[in-house]
Amino acid sequence: MHKIDPSRMDLVEEFRNNPDGPYSPELTLVVNRLRLMPMADRHILVCTRRGREWVLAKMPSTRGTKLELIEGQVFDEYSRGVWEVFKRRWQTVTGVDLA
Repeated sequence: MHKIDPSRMDLVEEFRNNPDGPYSPELTLVVNRLRLMPMADRHILVCTRRGREWVLAKMPSTRGTKLELIEGQVFDEYSRGVWEVFKRRWQTVTGVDLA
């Protein structure tokens, strides 16, 4: 599995500037690594109003258990929500807070 270098802020900025891709080969490795993290640590976006509203949630550790919606984390722009998911996954994997 690809090891993420937490000092690679250039990759963080690349993602922030273009969350929908396409990504450079190095950022693709990072994004794929963040997508493969354990379910219990994985944050996701849930669409609550089709094409207009997304809520940050955390995946349950057990399949079939309800998602944990994160209070106060509602987005009216998909890209802002995607950026929040990226930041949280980055922190989980690297220990670095991108606040």
